[in-house]
Amino acid sequence: MKTSRFSFDLPEGLIAQEPAAEREAARLLVLDRVSGRMEHSAVRDLCRWIEPGTLVVLNDTRVRKARLIGESASGGRVELLLLDRRDDGCWNALTGGLRRRDFGKPLRFAEGVAAALVGAEGDARVVRFEPPVDEAYLERRGHVPLPPYIRRADTGADAERYQTVFARQTGSAAAPTAGLHFTRRLLAELESRGVRIAYVTLHVGLGTFLPIRSEDIEGHVMHEEAYTIPAAVKAEVEAAKAEGRKVQAVGTTVVRALESAWDGQCLREGEGRTRLFITPGYRFNVVDRLFTNFHTPGSSLLVLVSAFAGLDRILEAYRQAAEQKYRFFSYGDAMLIR
Repeated sequence: MKTSRFSFDLPEGLIAQEPAAEREAARLLVLDRVSGRMEHSAVRDLCRWIEPGTLVVLNDTRVRKARLIGESASGGRVELLLLDRRDDGCWNALTGGLRRRDFGKPLRFAEGVAAALVGAEGDARVVRFEPPVDEAYLERRGHVPLPPYIRRADTGADAERYQTVFARQTGSAAAPTAGLHFTRRLLAELESRGVRIAYVTLHVGLGTFLPIRSEDIEGHVMHEEAYTIPAAVKAEVEAAKAEGRKVQAVGTTVVRALESAWDGQCLREGEGRTRLFITPGYRFNVVDRLFTNFHTPGSSLLVLVSAFAGLDRILEAYRQAAEQKYRFFSYGDAMLIR
């Protein structure tokens, strides 16, 4: 299937550069994936669209301040996006302002930290820091890893708004953006109406945000991401399935975690790693409904939601959303696919 089919026209002015004034203030496009019917609502009215007994599953990963800005030995600006820390103390990272010939050359960062590129793993580079960089250092000196289509520097406000209110497990290089719309008030209202809430963890990395570069989607290879399914979530999912209640994923990362943990008969608890690439024709075993943001053209995320609702339905929904001036991408509005 051609990657070009997963494309759409979008005026640049609809790419959200700032979050909504309040998390719940985002607009909500509700799509019936069987009939194709669309209705316009708001995130604050989400309870209207979710039946009591539904199991809503969210991703509780926490975004680290993963962008480091420093300089090369010649004084040029360099930028690293740290993805994950390796067992040897080095980090896998994406690099800006550096080329392969810069391997081994010294880089300088705040507080006297030195670094060097010491290897490569696919799209990532292996970086060694001296002294080693830890989470405390990143909290002090790192920047919020806003995506490149947000064309501004991060601010103090992003440290709060590019993080879900339920974030607990540090490890992501990007936010699970569907979860950004939820507030403690909204979660409490859902629970008060009989909706069940559960949390899994998937640390967002290249598997989620790297674009598809192959001409056909079949040529795309997903990068591995780590996830965790708590025992309580396994029990919640299996009870929902046994009782005929819906499982609603909040975000594509939750979809991939739940579907990756399905062993054909039940959900596996514990830690795992996934390269699952969900494409049209995939049979969903766990997820019945999906709350998600609007995704970038040619991304594995757009392919996933197209697998869930049908490519034509999704492209028409995106067309109507653009016509109605919805805000797109990480800080934009949301969809509920039923």
